[in-house]
Amino acid sequence: MAEPLDPSSSGKTQLAYEFIEQRISDGTFAPGRRLVLGTIAGKIGVSTLPVREALRMLEAEGAVTYERYVGAHVTGLDPERYWQALESLAVLDGYATASAARYVTDEVISEARSTNAEMAHTLVDSEALRELHSRFHHLLFRRSPNGHLVDLVERTWGHLERLRSMAPESSTRNTTTTIAEHDHLLSLLEIGAPSSVIEKTVRDHHRAASRSDTSEVTATA
Repeated sequence: MAEPLDPSSSGKTQLAYEFIEQRISDGTFAPGRRLVLGTIAGKIGVSTLPVREALRMLEAEGAVTYERYVGAHVTGLDPERYWQALESLAVLDGYATASAARYVTDEVISEARSTNAEMAHTLVDSEALRELHSRFHHLLFRRSPNGHLVDLVERTWGHLERLRSMAPESSTRNTTTTIAEHDHLLSLLEIGAPSSVIEKTVRDHHRAASRSDTSEVTATA
């Protein structure tokens, strides 16, 4: 069950955004579900205006779709949009991790290795694997001194996770490859490899996943 939201803790639009986004992410609001302004506003305790603004924000991220005479509903899985999100993540995370390299401490690398090792013991739980994979990369790119860039990467991760929740499960082979690529990235960070090498490594890592994931999504869409 989602934790109750406190209207005094943030702006009403942000409150509505978090309420809706959380329920799309956890599957409470499934693909195709209509998002009725009055109903959502009543649950949060706000007027319909901030809910409308929040839905427009989610529409811009691809999580919500508007149809004339019908209204807003949760977006279904679109292979093209899925590929675009993966490609965007490859570019943004690659640059962010490269810019973070000099700020990644031994403690961070140790925590990332532990997370990667945990992935190796979680091959049968796709949801847990997604969370661990995300945690691994967040540990690294969040050390970037560019706060705006970090925010962009986090938003792209969030959008991608919403899409991945509707996608087929990744194969064990892909996960095993992911773990090996993570180890390689950490080795590069430990030896102080050039930023260009780190950026390319992260981009190639995400792009390899995008080729595999989008082929599976396209086959089942």
